[in-house]
Amino acid sequence: MATRGTAFLMYHELGIPGRATCQSEPGYVRYVIPASDFRDQMEWLAKEGWRGRNVTQAMESFGDKSVCITFDDGCETDLISAAPVLKELGFVATSYITVEFLGKPGYMSQTQVRELHALGFEIGCHSLTHPYLTDVDDNRLHEETAGAKDMLEQIAGIRVDHFSCPGGRWDARVMRAVKQANFRTMATSQTGVNLSTTDPFALTRVTMLKGTNSDDVLHYCQGKGLLRTQLKEKARDAAKLVLGNSIYDSLRSLIVRGRLR
Repeated sequence: MATRGTAFLMYHELGIPGRATCQSEPGYVRYVIPASDFRDQMEWLAKEGWRGRNVTQAMESFGDKSVCITFDDGCETDLISAAPVLKELGFVATSYITVEFLGKPGYMSQTQVRELHALGFEIGCHSLTHPYLTDVDDNRLHEETAGAKDMLEQIAGIRVDHFSCPGGRWDARVMRAVKQANFRTMATSQTGVNLSTTDPFALTRVTMLKGTNSDDVLHYCQGKGLLRTQLKEKARDAAKLVLGNSIYDSLRSLIVRGRLR
């Protein structure tokens, strides 16, 4: 292995033939991995001796051929596609739920969240309404963190310990709000591998995109091939700081649409 740390893989919706995705915007669709590709990736990791862990388990022991599997948003495919594959392989994962997405087309219902937990998935929080937390005022930030935690715990009937930042946007103020909401960890979208010395409120993850193959995933778990992505992220972060989130997203959307033509 290239590192003694643990990679946290960040998935979103899984694509199923004939099934519409939760959103159709190109910037979203690039994160939708075919369910068949997800199965191939998980089976390849299992064959190579890796163990799929949730966030709680990953934080208890780093390295040792463990990979943390996470999903953002709370798409229904967490339950109908990912869960059966992971259960079959003896893997577990954490599903970060956006509370107000529940019940919308393509997303889980409140009942399905409880079903997912019963199948061994850990339930985490991905805010109340999925805004960029760096752009909201303090009252809204409290509702998106502490308020979302309270609602999700009532829905799931369990304690919710882990939080992930919508759109990967976070800063010291967001981190402070997440801590004050009594979460145990905060996951970002920054690329990297987490070590025992990593700040639990600045956990890195590796974004899984359409076109990612099984060998790529294996390399990420080994801490390989991440430097190029990290350099690109630094450039993007600088652009976001200069342009602001709204203008940056508009420009990115135009670029993505242009590539798809």
